[in-house]
Amino acid sequence: MKELLVVVTLAGRRAALRSRDVQSVITLELLTPVPCAPPHIAGLSGLRSRVLTVIDARRALGLGDSARIEAGAPAAVIVHEGHSYALLVDEVEDVTEAWSTPEPVRARMDGNWAAMSHGLVETALGPLLVADVAALIAGGPADNSAGAEAA
Repeated sequence: MKELLVVVTLAGRRAALRSRDVQSVITLELLTPVPCAPPHIAGLSGLRSRVLTVIDARRALGLGDSARIEAGAPAAVIVHEGHSYALLVDEVEDVTEAWSTPEPVRARMDGNWAAMSHGLVETALGPLLVADVAALIAGGPADNSAGAEAA
């Protein structure tokens, strides 16, 4: 069986999340900042009586702050190592099938994309970069995420 992918826009670039990593897609209802949190942690939000740590994917990629760090922003809900996260995305587009296994990216990419992806896959929508949600949750090097310009 071919792998299903959730197609999103992350930091202005069309990318994919493995559907097995995505529990649901939501719009954030409330976002509460967390003092002294790493820069890629946008805050906390609630979903059906559980707390989600909100990850700013753009900041984790070293590409500045997300355009929408507010209530109403789209996010993918991810459960990783027993913890719940909301990964802020620019937009959720579609679900598609991967036609190939991830191949290494041979082009130079902005920010931390190379370190935070599994590689490129072919799909009906064209080639898509498959984001590594564990790497996005962990965040990038502190010097890459602070003060980076948006793509």
